[in-house]
Amino acid sequence: MKAAQVTGYHSALELRDVDEPKITGPLDVVVRVGAAGVCRTDIHILEGQWAEKSGVTLPYTIGHENAGWVHAVGDAVTNVAVGDKVILHPLITCGLCRACRLGDDVHCENSRFPGIDTNGGYAEYLLTSARSCVKLDDSLEPADVAALADAGLTAQHAAAKAAKVLRPGEVCVIIGAGGLGHIGIQCLKAMSAATLVVVDRNPAALDLAEEVGADVTVVADGNHVNEVLELTGGHGAEAVLDFVGEGGSTSEGVRMLRRAGNYYVVGYGENIDVPTIDIISTEINFIGNLVGSYTDLQDLMVLAAQGRVKLHTARYRLEEFQRAIDDLSAGRVRGRAILIP
Repeated sequence: MKAAQVTGYHSALELRDVDEPKITGPLDVVVRVGAAGVCRTDIHILEGQWAEKSGVTLPYTIGHENAGWVHAVGDAVTNVAVGDKVILHPLITCGLCRACRLGDDVHCENSRFPGIDTNGGYAEYLLTSARSCVKLDDSLEPADVAALADAGLTAQHAAAKAAKVLRPGEVCVIIGAGGLGHIGIQCLKAMSAATLVVVDRNPAALDLAEEVGADVTVVADGNHVNEVLELTGGHGAEAVLDFVGEGGSTSEGVRMLRRAGNYYVVGYGENIDVPTIDIISTEINFIGNLVGSYTDLQDLMVLAAQGRVKLHTARYRLEEFQRAIDDLSAGRVRGRAILIP
């Protein structure tokens, strides 16, 4: 089969012929890939940022946002059958460790992460587990939802945390209305009655934010912190969801935060530099967000089937992986880029 593989860091991917994955365990599932999301993390992988953390052996296939059709199953698989449409939770989890037993399988002690530390979905077929498969509603197709498997799941996970504590009319600032942000806006709109203020430097991204539910949009033009403070009577927002996490967004985001507010870190790339005395004197909270759990993904698929979360995509053939990566890197992608084998 064809697969786009990392053969060396700081180098372009290569399209190679590799063996199709095979069923070897009772809970194994082989999926025919219908679409694979192109994520900024894939760029970070090529830059070598994940090399030490993942410990993966090169060459290997990236792609951790995957959906498709079940192609083959192990003897003990009962939740899906050959031909079923599925979206895949990005982790392969054990189901037996403490985190899995608590329903917090994103922190599984024995997890594997296709596309990060084992072969992923920039390919025609992908090996996963029955525990990772979420069946899709008849109204949904793999290409419609693939990038929700990580970008959408991460956004939903953070939005769900914020929605639990936000009261109607309180203000939530969303920094970044791109691939993750435009999903987070929709999730929050579906789960909360808070006022959503979206900040982005790209006017086109703000146009998309308005389309999907932003109450107020603010251009990040150097005066945006003051604009947010004015909107909140000088107090700041009860919550900030930072889908950027670099380029100075964190220092600006903290300045937009109200006393006792919650700062949800989603994007990454820079350090948060806040004096500890400021943290304790204002009782602000910093909350990290990784991908969500399997049940988070199920919830997200319900919102998608209801039409309350829609993924805006730019579609590329698998052979066009380099153009997709280049477009994402240059900021030319509106929403999410996906590869279709």
